Amino acid sequence: MYLLAFPYHPGLHSPNELCRLMQTRAIVDFGDLDLNRAMQVYGPVGDLAVYRGRYYPSKAPLMSFAAVPIYFGLRTMLGKDSRAVSELTLVYFTRLFLTVLPTLFALLWIRRFLVTYVSPPTADAITLTYGLGTLAFSYSLLFMSHQPSAVLLFAAFYGLWRWSRSEWPELGLLACGALAGASVLAEYTTAIAVLGLGLFGVLTWRRRREKPLALVRASSLFLAGAFPMLLLLMWYHAQAFGGPLESGYRHLADVAYQPWHEGGFLGVGLPKARAFLLSFFSPLRGLFALSPGLLLAGPGLLLLFRRARNNLDLGPVAWTTAAIALAYAYFTSAFSYESWGWTTGPRHLTALVPFLLLPAAFALERARATSLRGPCAVLLAASVLVTSALTFVNYIPDDVSNAVGALAIPLTRVGDLTPSVLCALGLSNPIAGAILWLGVAAGVAWLLWSLRPQASAPAWAATLCTAAALCGFQALTYRGSPSDRAALTLLRRVWLAPPGHTFALLTPGLDALKGRVR
Repeated sequence: MYLLAFPYHPGLHSPNELCRLMQTRAIVDFGDLDLNRAMQVYGPVGDLAVYRGRYYPSKAPLMSFAAVPIYFGLRTMLGKDSRAVSELTLVYFTRLFLTVLPTLFALLWIRRFLVTYVSPPTADAITLTYGLGTLAFSYSLLFMSHQPSAVLLFAAFYGLWRWSRSEWPELGLLACGALAGASVLAEYTTAIAVLGLGLFGVLTWRRRREKPLALVRASSLFLAGAFPMLLLLMWYHAQAFGGPLESGYRHLADVAYQPWHEGGFLGVGLPKARAFLLSFFSPLRGLFALSPGLLLAGPGLLLLFRRARNNLDLGPVAWTTAAIALAYAYFTSAFSYESWGWTTGPRHLTALVPFLLLPAAFALERARATSLRGPCAVLLAASVLVTSALTFVNYIPDDVSNAVGALAIPLTRVGDLTPSVLCALGLSNPIAGAILWLGVAAGVAWLLWSLRPQASAPAWAATLCTAAALCGFQALTYRGSPSDRAALTLLRRVWLAPPGHTFALLTPGLDALKGRVR
């Protein structure tokens, strides 16, 4: 599904993705960091910053830089003409190499981490849920920085964890630092989680009861690895915005968005209850509304601390997990909820999700031997169903009531299933999209079967009540408002692969579209 699904609709002119790719084109085609000449050739894009009359993406630059060899390779293969690489071609292959494949590798590391502490069936269930039932799936299928930064951050943590268990040499801390620095170069907000990695290192040093010199040596290696990435970021800021600490968010081209980044530190001030509640529980894009299985992380964190009493190896993991969770909870509560835009879920919490998996695994492991096993299966299966349904749309207007009822179900009913590589190979929707849904159904069936409730009336009653509560939540929060209908009409009008239509991925320019705009 990761390799086949391609939820993209050129008619929406996805600003978060296209501003990065426009900079990639500018670097390769003109040798420029600014987009001025590139936009004269390829047209305007959104999400820009402007400084002294020159336009840049307002984002951190890693994704634009990382896409350069991909675009250069595509230009070499498809022709030297500036329009040889179509928008569809560039979006698909940059997603494939920079967001999809890194996540697939990360799934291997995550399972390896989990299976150290829980049984293989539990680790498999949590890993599957992460892959298909969380923001990881959604943002692996978009050329945005959220999931790559999550992968880089968890990879840095995974290396530190291996080092703390004496499974990695101390020189490996250079790589950990580079990965952590790259996560900030990709997404500014991961800096708060990098501080959590520093806490992990300090707690590991305390657990080992080593001399202060050992902490200085380890910290120096980590910082030495991170320094080139941070230096590159500061160089970019100086070149683009006049100073090493000047980010694009201080020079937004659209002044209507500037208030979101003013006050406090880049818009992060005091926490607000409304922002907290909507970020985690909103029926439109609350983290737990999309992935109810992550609710297991709450009681699981308590179990993690309890296990850490007898397993000193888990102490730094527990405190680091709690610190990162609290940091992200503060950030999402203190930032403007309205700034999330047309997205699936609270996108700036994507890097938090991997750190919730071990607590969720501990809760699931405990529940497997009780009558709560069935309800846990429902929570995990619902995560896969809801997240997959929204991921297959992946451009969620911010004024709909409930994206499942307002968008996913109506689009599926009329055959507007997600575009995919199968459509590019000549197999049109709804058959192509149905094949992807068969993969989702297989994952859901495996979760429900492997975690089926005990053969007792109370266990089945708890399971059915959980399922009814989740279905009721979806039904009661869908309003069928004018905004819901307008969003559906818009998406149907720009849908890349309506029933009976295909598109091409390797045809230059606008000829890549064989579908239709309704």
